[in-house]
Amino acid sequence: MTAQQAPDVPDFMQITRPRELSAELREQLVDCWARVINSGGAVIPPGLPLPPVDTGHTDPALGRLVGALDPRRTRILIATVGGRLAGWLVLRRDPHPLVAHWGAVNHVMTHPDFRGRGIGTALMGRVRDLARQEMGLEQLHIAVRSGLGLEEFYGRLGWHEIGRWPGSLRVAPDDDRDEILMYLAL
Repeated sequence: MTAQQAPDVPDFMQITRPRELSAELREQLVDCWARVINSGGAVIPPGLPLPPVDTGHTDPALGRLVGALDPRRTRILIATVGGRLAGWLVLRRDPHPLVAHWGAVNHVMTHPDFRGRGIGTALMGRVRDLARQEMGLEQLHIAVRSGLGLEEFYGRLGWHEIGRWPGSLRVAPDDDRDEILMYLAL
C-alpha cells in the first residue's frame, strides 16, 4: 500500500450452503481464483495445473469447494468493496471430536485489482472473529508456501510458525519451496 492509498473497508458475506451462491458471484470467484494463480498466488489446489490457468480450470475446483459447504463445517468468507469481489477464503473444521476445536483456513486470496489495500488483513481479522464467535473454534491452522513473504504477513497478524516441510512444494522445475505450518490461538 502506498502512502497515498488508504486501506479499503470491505463488506463481508459468508456462503455456508451451496444454494446461497448466486451464478454471478460464482463467476466472480472463479475469475478471481484464475487471476490470483496467474499472478503468482499460492492457491493451487490438487488437480489444477501450474500457471497459466483459466476459468475452465478453476470452475470445477470451486464446484468441489461449494459442494462441501455446510454451516457447521465449511464456509466461504467473501470480501467486497463497492460491490466488487475483493477477496475470499475458505474456513473448514473437521467434525471428529479429537480435532473439532480447531479449523483450517485455506485458499486465502485477494483479487489482483485490490492488492496492497488491506483486504487480506481485513479477511484474516474477520475469519478470526467468525471462527471464534460463530463456530466456537479455539485455534486456526494454515499452511503457506515459502518464498512469498506469507509467513511474515501472517506473523504480523499473530500467527506463529510451528513447522516446515522442507522442499515439499514444487512450483516449477528446480524451484522447490517449503510448506510452512502456522497456528493462531483464538
